[in-house]
Amino acid sequence: MSTRGYQVGDLVFSRVDLYNDGGVPDVEEQGLLATAGTRGVVVKTGSAQARLEVRIYLVRFEGSDQVLGPPVGCLDEELTQDEASIEGERHRSGEASAEPAP
Repeated sequence: MSTRGYQVGDLVFSRVDLYNDGGVPDVEEQGLLATAGTRGVVVKTGSAQARLEVRIYLVRFEGSDQVLGPPVGCLDEELTQDEASIEGERHRSGEASAEPAP
């Protein structure tokens, strides 16, 4: 979890697969918004109305066509700026594809 928080314009990566909870129009509910490791940019920051200490970041993630998608609300623990840590987590969980044989 980030202790400094993120600022508008910061480059971030999704730590986890993110699915639509119904808050992103024109994307089916439970549709995949970003896979773990997807690069994005913070476009707005704010707080949860009921709990002001909970930071929420609007992030536009890059699609496979390298075009930014719609803004997605993310919590601090769903984001990182350390792309290498995501790769390490994938390897530990067995999600990474095996290296091709020589």
